[in-house]
Amino acid sequence: MESSSQDKNLPATPQRLKKARDDGQVPRSKDLSNLAVLGGGALVLVALMPIGFEALRTALRAQLLFDHSTLIQPQQMLERLIGGSVQGLMLVLPLGLVVLAVAIVAIVASGGYALSSKPITPDLTRLSPLAGIGRLFSKQQLSDTAKLAGITAVIGVVAWQFVGAHVAPFSTLLMMPLEGALGQLGAWMSTGVTLLLVVVLLFAVIDVPLQKYLHAGQLKMSLEEVKREHKEMEGDPHVKAQRRARQRELAQRNSVNAVPRADLVVMNPTHYAVAIRYDDATMNAPRVIAKGADLLAMRIRDVAKASDVPVLQSPMLARALYAHAEIDSEIPAALYTAVAQVLAYVYQLKAALRGQGAMPGDLPQPEVPRELDPHWKPAPTETAT
Repeated sequence: MESSSQDKNLPATPQRLKKARDDGQVPRSKDLSNLAVLGGGALVLVALMPIGFEALRTALRAQLLFDHSTLIQPQQMLERLIGGSVQGLMLVLPLGLVVLAVAIVAIVASGGYALSSKPITPDLTRLSPLAGIGRLFSKQQLSDTAKLAGITAVIGVVAWQFVGAHVAPFSTLLMMPLEGALGQLGAWMSTGVTLLLVVVLLFAVIDVPLQKYLHAGQLKMSLEEVKREHKEMEGDPHVKAQRRARQRELAQRNSVNAVPRADLVVMNPTHYAVAIRYDDATMNAPRVIAKGADLLAMRIRDVAKASDVPVLQSPMLARALYAHAEIDSEIPAALYTAVAQVLAYVYQLKAALRGQGAMPGDLPQPEVPRELDPHWKPAPTETAT
């Protein structure tokens, strides 16, 4: 059972994928990068070739021009050498920058980028010979070897066919004018580079989804790993319980501000206080808008008295509401009758204070189901029954 639970046959979770990206582990296709460099470089070279050829011809003509002053001042040769080097660099530098930009765009577009320093961080575990042997026979390494062998074979066949078809015409270049020979040679080179790019494109189309598949396989997780990750994300149950208790405590403290809007406050004389509000036009049932225990209960009582909110002593009902009703939620259905009795008493008391009725007597004992009282414990005989 333990071995089966360790089989990594489950897809990677979003958290695992994010961690892998943070560590610099993303699917990368070398063939796509090669295609971007070769293709981008070829296009830029073709586009800049006329300008570059003319600039090189002008520079070469200037370098080969000598006169009497050049012989008198030999340091001009060094100046010409420096100037020619700068001109050559200015021709090559734009080509390199454009190729670099194309390569970066291709990597970003394929999702093969990750801003992480983890891959270049020294890791002594990578020096292990056993780990190195394991990587030699991994799926990734075997697929790369097979891919390189395939590319080499295909390019070899294409090159053999291309060279074989142009051996005879190539010998005729010696009998052609220089400019015509260079033009013909450039056309043949363009055709050869195009065939090379087609081969690399075909392998890149295959390699991009292959790398994503292999990457997903490397990140697969076992059931135990998924459970452990879920536990780490959710946190320790005891810590979560403490956090929820703290949140409830803060909510109860903040709810004191709602006491002036209550219709009444039900109290256990020294431990619990629950503020209740009911509006038959907007509420289906009475709602608890504040509650607290101990010192917070005393605070609710003081605020209620300062706001002329009736405070009634009903220990059993106060305990039941505190235990089973949440702030800003309706009271439990089992306590409807008890709360209705208390509200009726309060309404009658308010009417009497306004001179619209007789003063009610003592508060009747609300009908609270005893199983809702957290302090009630069944007798041994009742448990046995």
